Amino acid sequence: MSSIAVPADGLAPRRTWLTDLPVLLVAAVWGASYLAAKGVTTTHTVVAVLVLRFGLVVPVLVVAGWRGLRALDARQWRGAALLGAVLSGIFLLETYGVVHTSATNAGLIISLTMIFTPLAEAAVTRVRPPRAFLAAAGLSVTGVVLLTQGGGFTTPSAGDLLMLLAALARTAHVLLMARGKAVDGADPLSLTTVQLGTAVLVFALLAALPGTGAAPWTAALDFGAAEWAGLLFLAVLCTLFAFFVQMWAVRRTSPSRVSLLLGTEPLWAAAVGILVAGEHLGAAGLVGAALVLAGTAWGRRAVAED
Repeated sequence: MSSIAVPADGLAPRRTWLTDLPVLLVAAVWGASYLAAKGVTTTHTVVAVLVLRFGLVVPVLVVAGWRGLRALDARQWRGAALLGAVLSGIFLLETYGVVHTSATNAGLIISLTMIFTPLAEAAVTRVRPPRAFLAAAGLSVTGVVLLTQGGGFTTPSAGDLLMLLAALARTAHVLLMARGKAVDGADPLSLTTVQLGTAVLVFALLAALPGTGAAPWTAALDFGAAEWAGLLFLAVLCTLFAFFVQMWAVRRTSPSRVSLLLGTEPLWAAAVGILVAGEHLGAAGLVGAALVLAGTAWGRRAVAED
């Protein structure tokens, strides 16, 4: 009679699968978010769409986490607001970037955050990362070079460069979250609410400036059914659903397991871009995409084993 192996995190196989499935769904909707953003956003509506997307989300988070918000002290509010300002920059770079590149490229390039973050942390702590990780980083960077040259060796598009900057900004955000003493003790719901609230404020201020595109209410009035469906997908599934599933899953399994499952996001982005949008990478692009996926997976494993 064979024994049933229990995962390292202590969950039975059936319960582990039931926990993993919603997290995989989050990775899938995040992967699809790049194509959804392309369908909703143009160069002239980036700021308006961001105001609408997160303006729909923040009131729900405030109601859900009101008690935690009241418990934050002034230091935590300031720290969370600073993180929110950085987060607003990330969303601006990502959204402008996805408008000017393919959904496949956007999802794969942003996955470099998983490589940049350990490298940046190693630079801060002056602890050399493992050799296997450095090799994985080189593989990923080579993959991005090939990915952005699918049609022949040319200058990467503005969107590709913006997504690369977004990956670097995400890295800075992660390091600030991990090493910032100002937000110590703040619960995740309150921290996220203040960050997104700050981001909405930044977007609203930008929308009020001349030359930043359509006003949010003008963009909303021009939306058809498809645009509203895309916006609700981004707000409800990619933001609210994703956040609450992460909180739920981390309490039932290990953070490293959740991170590993969420790391499949670029796979979903590539699948959605190619199968749904009919995007074509070309031979060099396909090799580049494979190298990015292999490099980020190898890098995660190398860091976990160190």
